[in-house]
Amino acid sequence: MNSSEKKSLQISACKIRLGAVEGVYHAKSGHPGGSLSAADLYAYLYFQELNIDPENPKWADRDRFVLSKGHCCPGLYAALAERGYFSADELQKLRHIGAMLQGHPDMKGTPGIDMSTGSLGQGISAACGIAKAGKMDGKAYRVYAMLGDGEIEEGQVWEAAMFAAHHKLDNLCLIVDSNGLQIDGPVAEVAGPEPIDEKFRAFGFDVQTIDGNNFDDIERAFVHAKTVQGKPSVIIAKTVKGKGVSYMENQVGWHGKAPNAEQYEQAMQELKTALAGLEAE
Repeated sequence: MNSSEKKSLQISACKIRLGAVEGVYHAKSGHPGGSLSAADLYAYLYFQELNIDPENPKWADRDRFVLSKGHCCPGLYAALAERGYFSADELQKLRHIGAMLQGHPDMKGTPGIDMSTGSLGQGISAACGIAKAGKMDGKAYRVYAMLGDGEIEEGQVWEAAMFAAHHKLDNLCLIVDSNGLQIDGPVAEVAGPEPIDEKFRAFGFDVQTIDGNNFDDIERAFVHAKTVQGKPSVIIAKTVKGKGVSYMENQVGWHGKAPNAEQYEQAMQELKTALAGLEAE
């Protein structure tokens, strides 16, 4: 990508972070840490990678995205709003009774959501089924699924991985948001899934490990994944939990809580300053 395209993606990622913080603050609950770590990945997916049409969310030939780590939907919702699936005003209604945006993705009530998720480990299985259906129907669409590094402690993830490799689902691309922290503490201390790359390779995947907060790395990985034939792909994206908000970065306590009014103001000021800097370049 050229410098203009990269700046545009950086601006989109910053706006996604702003939207995620906005949503969690007004909900008074939610998961900011993993939403912020994945914001650059959301930006690349929704503004560069996915073949989608916000005006026709159920377009049969669209690419599909499954957020297997469904609790990190504040960032996904912000990306969908930025992409034009619904008004950004909806973000302030996050988790409110009767609102469009619930605490986990709901494919029946939210435009742009391809699979309802939330119970960890299950989203990847759904993504495998969607990819297999695409193969059976002779469709050209691709399927993307994002997991957390804590989530891959779930056994169902590896059952799905075996399925994907056995059926040669080269239309499937997994993204592991590897930010090193989960609700109970450092991932390495809870159930230590490393070496993640060697595990997926042993399960028959094409494997790439990247800096998931670097757009040059992100672009190279997704471009390569589309060239892989005969096997599924996984991009292990090393990220910073809480990326973009100084007091949230690498702090496990921000896995699943909302900022208070003072913390909200600080977070928004930091992100707005970053956004202004990008737009002024």
